[in-house]
Amino acid sequence: MQQHFSLAECDVVGFDLDHTLCRYHLPQSARLIYDSFAHYLVTEKGYDEDLLTLAPDSLDFCCKGLILDIEEGNFLKLAEDGTVLRASHGTKSMTYEEILEIYGRKEWKHFNTVSGMVSRTAKYYLYDNYFDLPGALLCARVVDSLDQHDGQKKYDFWKDMVAAIQHNYKITAFKEDCGMYFPEVKNHPDKYLQRCPESVKKWLKQLKNAGKILLLITSSHSDYCRLLCEHVLGNDFEEYFDILITNALKPGFFCHTPNQRPFRTLENDEEQEALLSLDKPGWYSQGNAIQLYDLLKKMTGKLDPKVVYFGDSMHSDIFPAHHYSNWETVFILEELLGDKGIVPAKAESEPLEKKGKYEGDEVKVPYFVSKQWGSFFMDRLPGLENAEETLVHTWSCKCISTYSTIAIPSLEAIADLPLDYRFTRFSSNSSATAGYYPSPPRALLPNEDSVTMK
Repeated sequence: MQQHFSLAECDVVGFDLDHTLCRYHLPQSARLIYDSFAHYLVTEKGYDEDLLTLAPDSLDFCCKGLILDIEEGNFLKLAEDGTVLRASHGTKSMTYEEILEIYGRKEWKHFNTVSGMVSRTAKYYLYDNYFDLPGALLCARVVDSLDQHDGQKKYDFWKDMVAAIQHNYKITAFKEDCGMYFPEVKNHPDKYLQRCPESVKKWLKQLKNAGKILLLITSSHSDYCRLLCEHVLGNDFEEYFDILITNALKPGFFCHTPNQRPFRTLENDEEQEALLSLDKPGWYSQGNAIQLYDLLKKMTGKLDPKVVYFGDSMHSDIFPAHHYSNWETVFILEELLGDKGIVPAKAESEPLEKKGKYEGDEVKVPYFVSKQWGSFFMDRLPGLENAEETLVHTWSCKCISTYSTIAIPSLEAIADLPLDYRFTRFSSNSSATAGYYPSPPRALLPNEDSVTMK
């Protein structure tokens, strides 16, 4: 495979919506998601009311790539070989001795299934996007609470957590004003949603003018999608895209057959009868990548049109688009902003009132490096029996270089580049930092002593 990747070589450019085209004000949205789940557990399932209060810095616990070991009530951060690097029982960090006692210095027992991107079973849950992440803190606090009151050793709260997620995010919730999440975003969109920068809108038009087919593929339902797009792109948002697919139910969109997951038309946001094939551009619901690709062949007149897909979830966007559809993938990773240290270098000379953007009583921005969990990309593995500690890549980091073509912090980071800009892609024979644009995370640079690991 060639070493470079360019948008100019692609026939089709596809986008996820949430946290990709539509970016959120993360401190506010994280708090809302936490509150919406907690409120359900307390009012509907009788959990401790203390769960409703949140200390300003407690969202530091939330770190992408964490895995909840449901039966044990433990959260795990894995190395690329599947060994446990850090762990907490509930919110309480475990010592390395405790980790060795429970998990040993060997591949975690479910690593095979989780590395196949099976993100949820009765045994564990993988946290890999900002819609899920505040639930990690809530589950950890539930474990603390159950330990305090019941001294439990095995935990069965997960079914209640699933009910909380389904209650808040179910497909009819937006229309019915059900749960806490959708009514709040509907009533205060500016509080939660960032408007799309002009540079990105211009770039989308530039892609279209260059003859690219533009797709929007989101698992959000059409009514929520419309609210987001109108707010971040404007009322003419449909003009940016040739094909819009909502309620795509990713990752299933990429791996299911047309029989399992047919496309449906929409009328007033209600899904209509299943379609036998996809014949023309437009707005659709559900669907599958196989029939979409057949339509893209017709639209481009090519046997093998080249597709690139931008998304923020390794599990729902990047892995399945790469693995099942063989598309190029661009991973939107806001952690690339956080791994540079709390205050960007160029902000050092700014007056203090500008610097204070993320400071004070506001709940901490989740993509800055978690004090409890350390870098998203690297960590130190203590040496056994007085041996030196070693620096290892995290499993999350390994997934990025395995399944992404390139990784960027936001669309804005590349919007001003010419379409024929040649990005160095991740590949097995290039360095571990090759595919990051505009620069690799600090943690991956050699001899980087200032990395927040401890």
